[in-house]
Amino acid sequence: MIKFALTPTLTIAYEYHGPDNGAPVILLHGFPYSPRAFDEVAPALAAQGYRVIVPYLRGYGPTRFNSAQTLRSGQQAAMAQDLLDLMGALGIEQATLCGYDWGGRAACIVAALFPERVRGLVSGDGYNLQDIPNSFQPSDPETEHRLWYQYYFHTPRGVEGLRQNRRELCQLLWRLWSPTWARKDERYSLTAAAFDNPDFVDVVIHSYRHRFGYASGDPALEWMEEAVAKQPVISVPTISLCGADDGVGPASLVDEDAEQFSGFYERRVLAGVGHNIAEEAPQETLKALLDLLSR
Repeated sequence: MIKFALTPTLTIAYEYHGPDNGAPVILLHGFPYSPRAFDEVAPALAAQGYRVIVPYLRGYGPTRFNSAQTLRSGQQAAMAQDLLDLMGALGIEQATLCGYDWGGRAACIVAALFPERVRGLVSGDGYNLQDIPNSFQPSDPETEHRLWYQYYFHTPRGVEGLRQNRRELCQLLWRLWSPTWARKDERYSLTAAAFDNPDFVDVVIHSYRHRFGYASGDPALEWMEEAVAKQPVISVPTISLCGADDGVGPASLVDEDAEQFSGFYERRVLAGVGHNIAEEAPQETLKALLDLLSR
């Protein structure tokens, strides 16, 4: 069931499962994905009595900006503020959060800055707060190679390429990022329509420019970006799920994020899983959520 929540910036479309009085769980997709990533997770949680909310992020599906004048920002603080605004609109004081990629970043920021609002966190690939002040530092060549699409989006050619070929380009990313997942082409056809949102291109381009300092952010969110720049630790109970076959950033042998978590923390590396963690490994995602919810 799709419902809508009116927030100060957006009218957020979200899929709803379970009873109204259940403990809330919010599931957050990334780029270039959609709520379809949680098709096998949300109903299973609802069947156990949880109130499950799966929003379309800004720029995806039926979610819309309330004003034509609003900056189509894709910065990390905007995603986190959208999550807070959604929780406020739905009267949710505290929720268990699960997200990966853009959605994981929103969840991690809220967990870091507003720990009282988060019962537990399942994060795709650990600590997802961008360190923008140090983004000018180059990575090793192999990592730089995997980030080619981000640099492409920094150019006018990349903007037009995404605008003209959004479905083909995003499908290529699915194939590169989940190289060992047999169902990627089958499942992609269920998600691609979410990219037809009129703000998709602008939000995506801004996201990948802002994170490298090539685009200004929303002035109203500068306070949050400044707080995130300090790379605060996350104190809420957290399970990190990492895809061993992730084409964006394969799971390292050593957990480099452990020091960013001060409470209960566990890292689980998933063999044969790429970047689209929740959709490729729904049972492992569900287990991580239930493990936290039962604590």
